[in-house]
Amino acid sequence: MKIVVIGGTGLVGSEIVKQLRPEHEVIAVGKTSGDLQVDIEDKAALEALFAQIGPVDAILSAAGDGVMGPFDAAEDHAYERALNSKIMGQVHLTRVGQKYLTAGGSITLTSGAAAKHPMPQTAAISMGAAAIDAFVATVALELKDNKRINAVSLSLVKEAAEKFDMDSAGLAPVAKVAEVYCNSALGGATGQPLHVAA
Repeated sequence: MKIVVIGGTGLVGSEIVKQLRPEHEVIAVGKTSGDLQVDIEDKAALEALFAQIGPVDAILSAAGDGVMGPFDAAEDHAYERALNSKIMGQVHLTRVGQKYLTAGGSITLTSGAAAKHPMPQTAAISMGAAAIDAFVATVALELKDNKRINAVSLSLVKEAAEKFDMDSAGLAPVAKVAEVYCNSALGGATGQPLHVAA
C-alpha cells in the first residue's frame, strides 16, 4: 500500500512510519522535515502536496496542535490553535486527501481523550478533539467507494510525559499508540473514535 503519514516526523508519527515501512510504501510528511513538507493549515499547500504524491491507499494524521490553559485566559491563543490546526487543518487534509484516496482506502485523524474525559486547563483541546470525533462520524456516512475514516482518540504518550518529568503511570507507550493508527489504516472500521489502551 501507498501510505501518507502527516506529522510523520514527530514522536507518534515517526513510530507509525517505522511500523508501516517494512511492508508498505510510506511517505513521511512533516511541517519542516520529512520526505515532503506541508502546513496542514494551508489548504492550497495540501492540494499541491497531493498533486505531487498522486493516488494513495491510506492517509494518517498524527498532526494538529493543542495548547493547555484556563478557559477564560485573556488571550485566545489556545482556541485559535484548536480551531486552525487541530480542527481546520485536519478538515482540509480530509477534504483534499479524499480526492486522491483509492477505493477502499482510509483516512485516520487525531482527536483526543479529552473529548470524553475532560480535565482542567483543556477546554480548547477538548473542544478540538470533540469536533474531530463528530466530523469523522459524519464524513463516514458520506464517503463513497468503500472509503473509510476514523480518529485515534489520543491522550498523553508515555515517552512524552517522561520527557517532561511528568507521571507516566497508566499511559500508553508510543509503540502501542502507533499500532492503533496502523490498525485503523489496515483494518475495516469507519466513523469511529479509536481509543488507545495503556
